[in-house]
Amino acid sequence: MSLPYQSSINDGVAEVIFDKPPVNAFDSVEWQAIADHIEALGQDNSVKVIIVAAEGKGFCAGVDIKELAADKTKIVPVNKGNYDTFAAIHLNPKPVIVALHGFVLGGGIGISGAADIIVASECTTFGVPEIDRGAMGGGAHLQRMFPVQKVRYMYFTGEFIDANEAYRLGAVERVVKREELMPAARSIAAKIAEKSSAMVVLAKEALTGIEDGDLEQKYRSEQGFTLEAYTMKDSSEARDAFVDKRDASFSED
Repeated sequence: MSLPYQSSINDGVAEVIFDKPPVNAFDSVEWQAIADHIEALGQDNSVKVIIVAAEGKGFCAGVDIKELAADKTKIVPVNKGNYDTFAAIHLNPKPVIVALHGFVLGGGIGISGAADIIVASECTTFGVPEIDRGAMGGGAHLQRMFPVQKVRYMYFTGEFIDANEAYRLGAVERVVKREELMPAARSIAAKIAEKSSAMVVLAKEALTGIEDGDLEQKYRSEQGFTLEAYTMKDSSEARDAFVDKRDASFSED
């Protein structure tokens, strides 16, 4: 299997760059590979900070809907890959910075919401079109970035918000031009890498421990609703319509 990312380590900063054209939408095997790699970086003593970024049109379009449309039982390994990826970031002993551009959807929301620091280019847009894809999930991580009512508005309507609105709401540390995105993320990473690794690890554990609620348990609950959604006719119709590039036709009952 060719890996859906590039990876490097320099001066204590690990970079994981998604690179699966055209939209960085990953299948179940690829999600698990990403999770395993980020978890391994967290255990690497040469790594002090991790940056997650992407090549292509956008940061991450989430799961490969075509895989799920072809075999709805794939939702189980997809769910596991998503859960493990988000947990590998949120519970990673090392700080994780995400550098976002273009669209941030589905699993991209989970990655961003699990991260410690978010930097975004001016072209970044955030969205949770799960209802339009016949699925659930992402609310717990979105709510780690945005207020409750904003999350519900985005979830129910499927509407996107841009980087400046995300900055206004406090989720994004910096909004920069596209060409300044990686330099900005690397600048923040370098500042962290200069600190005592032991103290930074301890600080992250302490900060994660005082968060309100268990992010992983909240997301696990959401995944149960995703499985329930996949038993419904409207869920299949939503995925089929997306793959066929047509409007969905939902039942009235």
